[in-house]
Amino acid sequence: MNLTLSTYEAKARFSEVIRLVREGRTVRISYHGKPVAEIRPLQEERKKTLEEHLDDLERRGIVSPAKDPNAPLEPIAHRPGALQRFLDERD
Repeated sequence: MNLTLSTYEAKARFSEVIRLVREGRTVRISYHGKPVAEIRPLQEERKKTLEEHLDDLERRGIVSPAKDPNAPLEPIAHRPGALQRFLDERD
């Protein structure tokens, strides 16, 4: 899904726009409601492997490696129904 921002919003959120583009998203810029430009990632010579992508996310602090890769997954929410409350708040 592409994000569309007005020229004013794009200027005010330029760092976020660049971050999104670096993550592979395309951002459209509109002027008076009409699309006038598009900022998108440059075509890379090759796609990153899953391992390279995970290494990049780890380096940026978005994910951290598992302490024990064989351990069962545990829920992050400590209170039952946290997901439903979160979804209800979004509406």
